[in-house]
Amino acid sequence: MHITGCCDTVIVIILPSLFHSEAEVFKEEGNAFYINKAYSEAFSCYSKAIDACPKNASYYGNRAATLMMLSRFREALEDSQQSVRLDECFMKGHLREGKCHLSLGNAMAASRCFQKVLELEPGNMQAQQEHKNASSILEFERVAESGFEKRDFRKVVYCMDRALGVASACHRFKILKAECLALLGRYPEAQSVASDILRIDSTNADALYVRGLCLYYEDCIDKAVQFFVQALRMAPDHEKARLACRNAKALKAKKEEGNQAFKDCSYEAAYRLYTEALTIDPNNIKTNAKLYCNRGTAGVKLTKLDQAIEDCTSAIKLDPTYIKAYLRRAQCYTDTEQYDDAVRDYEKVYQTEKTKEHKQLLKAAQLELKKSKRKDYYKVLGIGKNATDDEIKKAYRKRALMHHPDRHSAATTEVQKEEEKKFKEVGEAFTVLSDPKKKCRYDSGHDLDDDGVNVAVCDSRSSIYNISKG
Repeated sequence: MHITGCCDTVIVIILPSLFHSEAEVFKEEGNAFYINKAYSEAFSCYSKAIDACPKNASYYGNRAATLMMLSRFREALEDSQQSVRLDECFMKGHLREGKCHLSLGNAMAASRCFQKVLELEPGNMQAQQEHKNASSILEFERVAESGFEKRDFRKVVYCMDRALGVASACHRFKILKAECLALLGRYPEAQSVASDILRIDSTNADALYVRGLCLYYEDCIDKAVQFFVQALRMAPDHEKARLACRNAKALKAKKEEGNQAFKDCSYEAAYRLYTEALTIDPNNIKTNAKLYCNRGTAGVKLTKLDQAIEDCTSAIKLDPTYIKAYLRRAQCYTDTEQYDDAVRDYEKVYQTEKTKEHKQLLKAAQLELKKSKRKDYYKVLGIGKNATDDEIKKAYRKRALMHHPDRHSAATTEVQKEEEKKFKEVGEAFTVLSDPKKKCRYDSGHDLDDDGVNVAVCDSRSSIYNISKG
């Protein structure tokens, strides 16, 4: 400091060396804090050093290193860039700029920085390694892009995980990973990634889009639309958010239209509307599973039982936990007398939800399966299960005459044996179905020689038959 006097006026001139000396003190304090991992305090000291001497490249370099330790990579990038602007040969500045670019996922920019270091010091091992890391990230990006186009979302997630091992602060990689997790149905993981980004940047349109996508795929369409709209407010040109919002609204409208048609008993219209809804977005697994199941229900009403089974199967393929689809398919199997398949579905339901109702359904299916494996005496006589006593007698006389051995005395031995067998079956059928108790046991699925049959059950069954006839 130099003081000059002139009359009553005193002029104080502070020499630059004094500012530099003060800045060095702050830098040394910052270094001590940095060594002890007190990065916030170190940042404060380096900032004071820069205020005191703003043209020193190393001060910016040190503050950049501190900001990197605080995971504030964008600020660190600005400081490292300023350091190399002040000193083009500042090697640490170029290294830190490259590492910031790398952490933020800018692999091309990072490569240029590491190349600059290698020009200054060709044998720099750290720059060589980081240059390889940048090349690896570029390759992971290329493979991920190809995988996304081919809808190989697992490969994309793998590539992004590897890339994030180096580019830990890259939101772009995190968003791509989260989007693919959502497309794979791993919604909690996708939501977690998106939420982490939104905690840092609540206006991130990509993260808002992914949150909406997860809700959309979980069939929470109203909430999903809110996130898509919010994403579009932040980024009006966000094409994915716009498309998802349009699909969500269209899917909801078409599904509700189909449901209303079903309630109005317009089953053909409901069937058509559910079919149209299924074409809107093949990626929405959960909603499409419900649409297939709903179309299957409409198919049952239209007596398209085979198609209904196919629709329920499609629903189950999309959502293996969809109990309603199993129950609906099981009933269709029962209606088409595919009892083995019905039992299998009811067993699956009961294993998943052990309720009293599901247990009863399983037992009923097992009983039908048992009954199906016996001779069908109604079929032998060519009558329905609700046939009256008179109808049973008439059917017996007709079939007995048809297969009587005397009518086939001139036939071959083989034919005679076959007709005799059928004649005996007709007699067995009549013996059982003409006897109320035996008929009750037969209809109930009990063995006919089981003396322990509960007579009350038979009486109850008889009363049901009477109501049906009335």
